[in-house]
Amino acid sequence: MAVHPIEYRYGTTEMRAVWSEENRFSCIVAAEVALAKAEAKHGLVPADAAIEIAENAQKASLDRAKEIEAEISHDMMAIVKSVSEVCGESGRWVHYGATSNDILDTATGLQLAQAMDLIDAKLRSLLGVLIRRAEETKTLVAVGRTHGQQGVPTTYGLRFAIWASEVGRHIERLEQMRPRVAVGQMTGAVGTQAAIGPKGMDVQETMMEHLHLNSVDVSNQVISRDRYAEYFMFCANVATTLDKIGVEIRSLQRTEIGEVEEAFGAKQVGSSTMPHKRNPIKSEQVCGLARIIRSSVEPALLNNTLWDERDLTNSSCERVIFPEASILTDHCIRLMTTVLDNLVINRAGIRRNLAFLHGINMAESVMIELTRRGMNRQDAHERVRLASMQALAECRPLADVLGADSEVIRFCKRDELVSLLAPDSYIGTSVEQVNRVIEKLRPFVL
Repeated sequence: MAVHPIEYRYGTTEMRAVWSEENRFSCIVAAEVALAKAEAKHGLVPADAAIEIAENAQKASLDRAKEIEAEISHDMMAIVKSVSEVCGESGRWVHYGATSNDILDTATGLQLAQAMDLIDAKLRSLLGVLIRRAEETKTLVAVGRTHGQQGVPTTYGLRFAIWASEVGRHIERLEQMRPRVAVGQMTGAVGTQAAIGPKGMDVQETMMEHLHLNSVDVSNQVISRDRYAEYFMFCANVATTLDKIGVEIRSLQRTEIGEVEEAFGAKQVGSSTMPHKRNPIKSEQVCGLARIIRSSVEPALLNNTLWDERDLTNSSCERVIFPEASILTDHCIRLMTTVLDNLVINRAGIRRNLAFLHGINMAESVMIELTRRGMNRQDAHERVRLASMQALAECRPLADVLGADSEVIRFCKRDELVSLLAPDSYIGTSVEQVNRVIEKLRPFVL
C-alpha cells in the first residue's frame, strides 16, 4: 500500500529506482565486494576468497537480509550475514575490518552519484528549452515590472536568458560539488583504520577506485555530513530557481495580465465547479514542492553535529530526506521543463499591456534624453515625474502632458516625445545580452 506521494504521484521511475530498497541493497553489496577486492590486492584477504565473494555476493537477497534483521535488530549486520551465506567458506572474509558506516556511507556515495547523473541530464534538457525560448523571443518587447508595477520595457528573451543563466550555474555547481559529495570511506570503528592495519589508506583508495568514487581524506566512524548538506542545499537552490520561474508564470497568467499560459489539454478540466477555469497547476505544483525540498536543508545541516565519533541521530533522518529531496527535485525539473517547452505566449496581451499606461511607463526614456540634450538631470527627473503623476491622475497620454510643458518642448519637440515614448525603441542591449548567454550556454545542452 502506497503512503507517500513520491510512491504514486510525484517523481520519475528512474529516480525512484535510485532510492529504492533494492538499489540500496545492491549498492551495499557492491561496496562489500569492492572492499574484499581491495583487501585481497593488499594482502589482507586471500585472493581466491575475494574472487568467490565477487562471483557470489550478488546472489544475496534483500528478503533474506530482512529475515535476519528481524532476528538480530541490526540492518547492516543482517546484510553482512546474508552475503556471507552465499559466499561459502569465503564468507568469513566479508566485511573484514569494516564498520557499518564504511559500507553504508559508501553505498550512499554510489546512490548520490546516480542521482546527480539524473539531475544533471534533466538540468541540461531544461537549459536547452530555455535557450530555445530565449532565441525565439529575444526581440519580443514586453512590460518590465518592479514592485509589481509597470516599469520600462524588457523582452521575453531576456527573461528566458536570465533563467537559462541561473540553470547554467546550477550545472556548474553540480560538476564542482560531485567530487566532494560522491565519496566513500573505509576507516573502521572510529576512523583510525586500526582493524585494517598499516595498509588501511591503500585499501580505502583501491576500494573507491573499484567503485569509481572519491575517497575521503579523513573521517571518524561516518563521513562528515557537510558533504551531504551541500547536496541538499544544491537541491534547494535548484528548487528555488524553479519556484522563481513558476511564480513568474503564475503572475503573468493572471486574467488581468494574460501574457502567458500553461498549455491546456483539449479535455483538461480546470475546476470541479467553474467550467471556464484554466489554472497554472503545474507551476503551482513546482512552487509547492519547492517548499518541501528547501525544508530538507535544516535537518541535513544538523546531521553534521553528531556526538563524538558518531551517534545515530542522522540515520533515521537521512532515510527520509535523501529520497524525498532527490525525487522531488528531479520531478520538479522535469515538470518545469514541460511547462516551459509548451508555454503559450499571448503576443496580443503583451502589446495590450505595453500600451496600458499610454506611455507613462516610458518616462525614464524622456528624462534620459532631456538630460542628454542639456537639461539638469535632477530637473529633468522632477519635470517628468510631475508630468507622469498628472497623466496618471487625468488618464491622459504622457506625450500630451509633456507637450504642454514649454521647458520640455525647448529640448524635445512633440514628435520626438512620441518617438521617445515608443517601447520598442527602448530595450537597450537586451538582444545582444541574450545572444551572449545563448552562445555561452549552448555547449552545456545535451
